Amino acid sequence: MSINALKATTFTVELRSVPRTLRALQRGLPLVLSLLFAPLVFGQTDSSVVSTPDSSNQDTKIPIMTVTADDLDSELGSQDISGILQSSRDVFTSTAGFTFGAARFRIRGLDPENTPVSINGVLVNDLETGWAAWTNWAGLNDVTRWMTVRSGINPSRLNFGGIGGYTDLNIRASELRKGVRMSYANSNRIYSNRVMLTYNTGVMANGWSFSASGSSRWADEGYIAGTYMRAFAYFLGAEKKINDKHSIGFTTFGAPIEQGRQVLGMEETYELTGSNYYNAAWGYQNGVKRNARVSYDHKPTFLLTHYFTPTKDSKLTTTLFYTFGRDGQTGLNWYDANNPNPDYYRYRPSYWSQFNPSYASQLTQSWQNDVNTQQINWDQLYFANGKNLYTLENAEGIAGNSITGNRAKYILEEQRTDPTRIGINAIYNKELPKDRHLTVGGSYNKQVTHNFKVMNDLLGADYYVDIDQFADRDFNNDTLSQNNLENPNNAVYQGDKFGYNYNIHTRMVNVFGQIEQKWQKVEAYLGVSISRTDFWREGKYTNGRFPENSYGDGEDHSFFHYGLKGGAVYKIDGRNFITANAALMTRPPVPRSAYLSPRTRDAVVANLTNEKIYSADLSYVVRMARLKGRATVFMAQINDQVWARNYYHDEYRTIVNYTMAGVDQTHIGTEIGLEANLSSTWVATAVYAGGRYLYSSRPEATLTRDNSAEVFDERTVYWKNYRVGGVPQTAASLGLKYNSPKFWFVGVNANWFADIYLDPNPDRRTSEALTNLVTDDPQWNELLDQTKLDPGMTMDLFAGKSWMFKRKYRLALNVTVSNLLDNTDLQVGGFEQMRFDRQEPGKFPSRISYMFGRTYFAMVTFSF
Repeated sequence: MSINALKATTFTVELRSVPRTLRALQRGLPLVLSLLFAPLVFGQTDSSVVSTPDSSNQDTKIPIMTVTADDLDSELGSQDISGILQSSRDVFTSTAGFTFGAARFRIRGLDPENTPVSINGVLVNDLETGWAAWTNWAGLNDVTRWMTVRSGINPSRLNFGGIGGYTDLNIRASELRKGVRMSYANSNRIYSNRVMLTYNTGVMANGWSFSASGSSRWADEGYIAGTYMRAFAYFLGAEKKINDKHSIGFTTFGAPIEQGRQVLGMEETYELTGSNYYNAAWGYQNGVKRNARVSYDHKPTFLLTHYFTPTKDSKLTTTLFYTFGRDGQTGLNWYDANNPNPDYYRYRPSYWSQFNPSYASQLTQSWQNDVNTQQINWDQLYFANGKNLYTLENAEGIAGNSITGNRAKYILEEQRTDPTRIGINAIYNKELPKDRHLTVGGSYNKQVTHNFKVMNDLLGADYYVDIDQFADRDFNNDTLSQNNLENPNNAVYQGDKFGYNYNIHTRMVNVFGQIEQKWQKVEAYLGVSISRTDFWREGKYTNGRFPENSYGDGEDHSFFHYGLKGGAVYKIDGRNFITANAALMTRPPVPRSAYLSPRTRDAVVANLTNEKIYSADLSYVVRMARLKGRATVFMAQINDQVWARNYYHDEYRTIVNYTMAGVDQTHIGTEIGLEANLSSTWVATAVYAGGRYLYSSRPEATLTRDNSAEVFDERTVYWKNYRVGGVPQTAASLGLKYNSPKFWFVGVNANWFADIYLDPNPDRRTSEALTNLVTDDPQWNELLDQTKLDPGMTMDLFAGKSWMFKRKYRLALNVTVSNLLDNTDLQVGGFEQMRFDRQEPGKFPSRISYMFGRTYFAMVTFSF
């Protein structure tokens, strides 16, 4: 079959097989009533030429969105009934955030940029990536326990919110519970030990409130071999009530973390080493484990807030905030040397099995028995650097200046993305006559993210030369190969910047408003948001390949965007409710994905435009004495996204930038959560999430080289109806809990995960990838088929006991055992490598992530 025939055939099949309701939704008509029919289309498949998803290689950090029983009690005591309907008590939300989190579950399959996170009302999602980094306050559990969590489209009196919901952490000193809390935890997960101490004064007689909290987490080795953690966290809060109308609050927090990380393996390496948790990121150096992939993170945050209450029914909160810090990760790099990574494809038996079976057999034995084959051979890297005497002529661009010493073949570099952000945020709330409430807010944000590389370790060498090895090979020109023409032939030493150095400036101005109205049987709200976002690149180096557009301020990219949302609650009676919500939004492209190769030049994806987002949901909510629950059908359509990756291309023998514009996604599904009080002591829960999350367009891809401005290829990607990867599209949980009158409890959950796909490599789903192939070729299906991981079940056990002494002192013990049955074969994610061979698709196999086996977390807490 010809490629043209293939295009025509698949287009016809797609057009005929798309369900009518889904096509209507894709055209941007998020009608609530159409959601009633969403379950009917779950089983239908749009059989396009490509039916597979591409999981990006970016790890998704899933926040644990739960609250304590104390939080629930206070929330019920202060909220009206409509607030309770969507409160953090929702059994579906808490189960999805905690129980399903181990399987990388995301509510409605949506990425984190769809769920704004705020602290004391201030949005903290990164302006360059759109994601909130929960590591910035990791370890501060005592002060971040009181959070408000909403899933899906909801009214918000803090910000406009998102189609995935929103989360707000209240860490205001005057509202943190008075007392002292000390705890120690032991675990076998990413850390082994945690100690925490918190002291809150509450509001004192002189109007002051103070709060302080600190913690330390550490592990010499986590659950995965070669990983480790050294982490601290601190929090200080103070507030002064000046009078009945004015209060001033100050808050600062941070969480310095150093963590040895994991590199996902392939089925071949897992089988060779006999472990589904093989980690190629470490090796022995002088008999001690050393990890090459170490992340360093510390971004202190400061908030200064004025709380103004002009009348009893109005409030204005204004916050000035500032954050800065370090966000980096180390990795090996090399010049004129062999790849040092032990799982490199030429070092695996599969590469040699066809043309040298005997050597493949030797490699198999070596993989199974020799740790220097399985892991990084640090001693060999030091040996190679110590035997490479070299004289660098005209060093630092100075004629006649020469440096002689051991030039590094191997180095350990740290790639940094250090943000600095300042902003001001104001929120005004006013109770109006006739059961109305008005919220108006606005913010200004300015962020500068400094992107650069720094020399972490020369691995025994004397210096490293800052030139681009691919340009040096391709052009054989001393000028073109320079990464910085202002400092040519730069000898790099420990702690020096090199390679690339640029800032991404992002500026956002936003205003929003919301009106709420209550009637006897109906409650409704309407919200609107108007924003402008600008971003531009500021180069610090003059790159030898792009001297004209690499240094200084680049073009300013400006986007006007808006949001409109609304919803209503219909009260059938005091215990049964129907809710409906809908949203229409636009959103600027993410700056981090908008640039073709920001490391080398100021050039962006062609025809950048706002993303268009449509979403709606319809729910039935029941709140009976013994039964509480929610059933929801939802849809979300996200159009005109930008997708960008860079990788080494074998055919072009250089780093390739692969970008796509016009990436659309369609998410439809069902959420069900039930909680039943079987008796005064027994509680049962049932949660189900079923969705169909698809890529729903054929985006246009652009391929460029790092070392050339030429667009050397453009192609259509047949991504339509491939599944969005990296998330279980079906998840369920059944739970049973016993609450003893004697202040102890025990519970168990049984969980099921299915329909987990790997995100598809887009370049494998193109006409170019199928050139000279016919449908009978085995490569045809290997290239096109989407990897679907096997379903699996886990069980979790949790228990706790508390004691009170002298009606003041409380001692509590909590234990959780996750994956009780030690299921170590449950694959929960991964990604298809962008690098692939058309004639041999299995040459660069997918990298797979497995859920941890049996783990535990035990904590003892003393408070008064």
